[in-house]
Amino acid sequence: MHPSPFLYFADDRLSTAELSAARLDGHLVELGDAYIPADAVETAGLRAGSLRGILGDTLAATHLTAAWVHGALPFPPVRHTVQRAVERRLHAVIDLRLLYRDGSVAATDVVLLGGVRVTTPVRTLADLARVPDEAHAHAARLLAAAYAGLAREAADRLERSGKLPHKRSGLVFLRGLAAAEDAVAGRAPTTT
Repeated sequence: MHPSPFLYFADDRLSTAELSAARLDGHLVELGDAYIPADAVETAGLRAGSLRGILGDTLAATHLTAAWVHGALPFPPVRHTVQRAVERRLHAVIDLRLLYRDGSVAATDVVLLGGVRVTTPVRTLADLARVPDEAHAHAARLLAAAYAGLAREAADRLERSGKLPHKRSGLVFLRGLAAAEDAVAGRAPTTT
């Protein structure tokens, strides 16, 4: 079963050699772990669906991978950040292409795109804000800029969450993004 007729995976409908030849001829372009027609419009569903081979039915794309799926980043990360999307513990998630987080992500924090689970933009932004490095901060700024009001919504969500690593610094970062959005829009800043 194919989540999209526009996604081509190696040895699924075409061999690796056929996909490579079509790419060299300019008919296909790479997208995540798949190929799409060169004239296809790249969508969140296609980006997510390109990851079905590594996400399957048990994992959700999170952090930088989810930011790429939601269109905030132009290219997928070298290693995809994933989290289990099922209650049971997973025992065989060894893949060098993955940064695996064992905690379960709640069903309310995921959306189904292209047949795979991806954290919602709000959850993705809250997660990105809590990682103390520039790559995640850059992705967070781009994601927040793509969705009006998302920074405030993510700050509110993070405020209500339990104890989490880097929660305080994440809240400061998100409130700063929300304040910058308010300033650009000419709104008076609000406090949360």
